[in-house]
Amino acid sequence: MRQSSKINFLFAAFALSVAGFTASAQEVITIQQAIDKTLSNNLQVKQAQFSAALADETYSQSKYALLPTISGNANASRNFGRSIDPSTNQFISQRFDGVSGSLNGSVDLFAGGQKINQIKQNKLLLAADIANVEKIKNDLILQVVTSYMQILFNKDLLKAAEAQLVVAKQTLNQQQQLLDVGNKTLADVSQAKSQVAISELDVTNAQNNLAISYLTLNQLMELPSDNKFEAQAPVIDAITIAKNSESAPEVVAAALNAFPDIKLASLRSQAAQRSINVARATYFPRLSFGGGLGSNYSSRFSALTGRTFYDQIQDNFNQFIGFSLSIPVFNGFQARSNVRRAKINYQNAQVNEQLSKNNLNKVIFQAVADLRAAESRYQSTTNAFAAQKDAFFVIEQRYNVGLANSVEFSTAQTNRNKAEIDMIQAKYDLLFKSKVIDYYLGKQIVF
Repeated sequence: MRQSSKINFLFAAFALSVAGFTASAQEVITIQQAIDKTLSNNLQVKQAQFSAALADETYSQSKYALLPTISGNANASRNFGRSIDPSTNQFISQRFDGVSGSLNGSVDLFAGGQKINQIKQNKLLLAADIANVEKIKNDLILQVVTSYMQILFNKDLLKAAEAQLVVAKQTLNQQQQLLDVGNKTLADVSQAKSQVAISELDVTNAQNNLAISYLTLNQLMELPSDNKFEAQAPVIDAITIAKNSESAPEVVAAALNAFPDIKLASLRSQAAQRSINVARATYFPRLSFGGGLGSNYSSRFSALTGRTFYDQIQDNFNQFIGFSLSIPVFNGFQARSNVRRAKINYQNAQVNEQLSKNNLNKVIFQAVADLRAAESRYQSTTNAFAAQKDAFFVIEQRYNVGLANSVEFSTAQTNRNKAEIDMIQAKYDLLFKSKVIDYYLGKQIVF
């Protein structure tokens, strides 16, 4: 039995020998459980969540930047040689101890809207990082569905190969018995042995492919490679409910409103637009209000006047308030360059957003067309398999009574096997492409 075609968008070819694979009592998981395990364990999701957490902290800090800044300082020193006495502001050449302290605060009253626009931009960047988490999850869901379908496909393929091996062995046994009584030739037995060897190889290949598909899903779920489980096959006729009646424009309209890729591109575009206002703020003057208080103590002044530490702190206590205005005059065109770069980044983000929409439109139109073709192919392969199965039954009956030769029998068996494989492929092709439409519609993927 030979696989004549592959589902080109669904499966990747690997070469791996897996010994001792068994289907004994193991955990049985549904496709939703596989999705949940992947989203819970996948490291890409965790990394994206960390990025979102950092963006959340950046957003919070930008809001806190609106609050006043307050700082305090204290100094204690022993002075030698010529220095200024802080209590009298006179130059002296004597050793003395000095202590001083102050508390200062300031708040921006106007800065060209820079802080407000920074808050708005950081809010958009946070939303974009959250959307990126959803995008990564969404992409992983499709990968899980692909791998899960690969397992179901390979399980059916293995069943078909094992069934054909049973038929081939029965045929060989029958041909050997007929040879023993002189009704068949050695060539007929050799042909039957060849078919058994081919069927055994097909079973081995199917087992290996099934083991690899389980390995792929284990890796997606971030589970040990030797973790054993069974993928639950559909408990209902999945093909019956697989058909989607939505047109391509309807699917596109729904996806544009809900698909994480589009939301992510839109948020990044909005954040880039807000960055222009942040850059423009450096053109404007900055006005701030500030104030402070302080005091000091000198051991020399205490020796001269008898004033205690607390007396001097009280006597030297001072306060101030004031406004500060900074006017940008020329900074080597740095502000202008920052604004121009921000505008270019915004234009690039707009192009990326439109590209995302265009790509989504193309992919969905192709997916809908592929689904319609898959529906037709499944119907055709189902009819072809039924016809080849009937044809093989007739040839088998004729062969058993000597009315058909071994070449005719082998050809009929090969045609039947190929028709069954084509039908299995078409079934999972249709089911997968239907689930792809559900994916773009934002529906939960279930069987």
